[in-house]
Amino acid sequence: MIRALTGFSTRNPWKVIAVWAVLGMLLTVLSQTLIYRVTQTQTADFLPKSYDSAAAMAIAHDRFGTKPDANPVTILVARTDGRALTPADKEQIDAGAERLSRLKVTMPKPKDAAPLQHDYSQIPQVGPAMTAPDGTFELLSANLTGNSADPGLESTFRAFRDNARAEFAAQGLRAGFTGALADQVDSSDDGKTLSTIASACAVALIVLLHVLVFRSLLAALLPLISVALISGVASGAVVGTALFTGIKLDPSVPSLIAVVLLGIGIDYFLFLMFRFREQLRAHPGRHHRATTAEVSQKVGTAVTSAALTIVAAFATLGVASFGQFRVLGPAIAVSVLVMLLASLTLMPAVLAACGRKLFWPSRALKAEPREGTAARFGNLVARRPLTMVLASLALLGALAGGLAGIKMDYGLGGGGPRTASQNTALEISRALPAGVADPTSVYVERKNAGPLSPGSLDGLTQHLTRVAGVGQVAKPVLSEDRQAARIDLFLTADPQSQQARDLVSGPIRAAVAQSTPADLTAHVGGTPAVFADVSTAVDHDLRLVFPVAAVLIGVILLLLLRSVLAPVVLMLSVGLGFAATLGAAALLFQHAMDKPGVNFTLPLVLFLFVVALGTDYNILISDRIREEMEHPGPPRAAVARALRHTAPAITTAGLVLAGSFASLAVTPQPSTQQIGFATALGILLSAFLLSIVLVPALAAILGRSLWWPLRPGRTTARPTSPHHTGTPRSPQSPQSPQSPQSPPRSQWPAPQHQDTYL
Repeated sequence: MIRALTGFSTRNPWKVIAVWAVLGMLLTVLSQTLIYRVTQTQTADFLPKSYDSAAAMAIAHDRFGTKPDANPVTILVARTDGRALTPADKEQIDAGAERLSRLKVTMPKPKDAAPLQHDYSQIPQVGPAMTAPDGTFELLSANLTGNSADPGLESTFRAFRDNARAEFAAQGLRAGFTGALADQVDSSDDGKTLSTIASACAVALIVLLHVLVFRSLLAALLPLISVALISGVASGAVVGTALFTGIKLDPSVPSLIAVVLLGIGIDYFLFLMFRFREQLRAHPGRHHRATTAEVSQKVGTAVTSAALTIVAAFATLGVASFGQFRVLGPAIAVSVLVMLLASLTLMPAVLAACGRKLFWPSRALKAEPREGTAARFGNLVARRPLTMVLASLALLGALAGGLAGIKMDYGLGGGGPRTASQNTALEISRALPAGVADPTSVYVERKNAGPLSPGSLDGLTQHLTRVAGVGQVAKPVLSEDRQAARIDLFLTADPQSQQARDLVSGPIRAAVAQSTPADLTAHVGGTPAVFADVSTAVDHDLRLVFPVAAVLIGVILLLLLRSVLAPVVLMLSVGLGFAATLGAAALLFQHAMDKPGVNFTLPLVLFLFVVALGTDYNILISDRIREEMEHPGPPRAAVARALRHTAPAITTAGLVLAGSFASLAVTPQPSTQQIGFATALGILLSAFLLSIVLVPALAAILGRSLWWPLRPGRTTARPTSPHHTGTPRSPQSPQSPQSPQSPPRSQWPAPQHQDTYL
């Protein structure tokens, strides 16, 4: 299959490129148009129905008509001079709220809007909520419906905000806005410039490293263009699959797909280009398409092994209970399969179409490269393998020590530059409980027939008022059919804080369980309750997913490498890298910087990137080591040759990816900073320690026994030929094709696809 795909692509490069270009453009437009129709932003909807907050949300939907895409906004209205509101001011505020409730907000349509973009124009629901005890401000509640991840709804909120400010400014009053949607829009507006700069720096870094390595602008730009095209195809495939199956995606899925495909796509392209350049140097007289076909077949085998391992790792997320994980795994798996298909078709076609011009204006193809750092380092690892192993294990063990006492932080942002929405929330919290803008709600439902009465909930309400941390308890609100009731609790702690989650998961739920009448069922909902349940689900899933993924990856490596010991070595090295990276993040953020813990998404993100890409690098170096061991000679010499040819590709790929993720570490959001730092460190450890030090050193110690029971190079000793290895030969060498002593090209033995290793 690999030979058929790569062979067809190198024989018909322009046809293959044209097909991918058309698919890329069409599916990119499809994904941009339909992505917000297959995403959902309510975290509670991703929880299994057995969780308390999910059951509360179901009652809110069924009994109180709460829309799943509702986005509540709290509006603070106060005098500009800071004095208490007068009766006339309050009358103006009520009249202004009534006028806003009748005013349709038209969604602005930017020039670069996606085709068929959903129109979020609507008449928002605006009404009075409460007044500050000191009378300095009044709170209004508003509600905008729609997908909060859609830029169209963000634009609609900005239009509504402008209308409300203008309405109250005309009365000499000021208005502030808070809530999840308001904070999201403010954060997006404040961080837009920095995000643009970080993205530009990441792209510039990739281009610069490619230019420095290949001395060619074309070799720097083509991988980026190709990966962007492939990402469009993958995103379209994922969105189309979600539409067809009815699956709802988390809004973060498209961005994660883009980052994953950027990483593995650049990696695969680099592996191909390094090997392509190596063979063009070794065989200057051969047609570049023949070289492309042979290189693509050989590298394609390693790429296929690596990609299938990543697919297996991501697919295991399908067994998770938390919906965000469960949909993320298959989505990434589909995307990686698309990238695998592209690496066997589009990438060889690009090399075949460009040929030697890919490296223009570099003259490196015409000159024998001097023995450089990679060759010297390969010799060092081959000479001192035990020292290298011990040093690697000591460093990894020291970093992994940070796992002792590690905690997960489920905080939703915070700690970065304060937005206007957060300033409004802080102003409210000085006079009212912090949870006023985002109440925690207890939903009570009758099991049997018969209407509920407010009096039947007096005991529960009184018990809740005595819970420390509950600042205020609102009167019960009955549903229209009087079969359910909602009791809003206004916590003194920030609803997005760990303190609020501990309060909900502990004393509040205990009070509800003790005081709910026997003929009623009660569930606690709201932001703190949802994320308390999310923390439970994530802990459960991580304990389940990681072992399942390890077993599945091990089985796949066993089948692909046809060895018992090699998969164990690779998996142990990747596992050590994961532990060291997570431990280093805990040492820095939890212990050195005194944070509550590491972000709860960090273990999964590291699993996605560090484990997957680390396995990629390990498979690449292992495949080359086995290839070199096919030739006669001591195993340590084979390890040295493998490092000489493969280390530059791995380190370049590692620098590109680490630099891209390091740009995230300068963003204002603490959670993003952690992800950027830890992922960059993990990739550097995978590229510079695991793949070119630890694994080769272990291979040098174990020798050909690493590949037991099929040990390479023991029984078959092939004579050295011009095609013996990928090691370039000097033009002055007696065995060089350019040497007068060499036989005519027509007398050279034809390269065998299975037995000749390039």
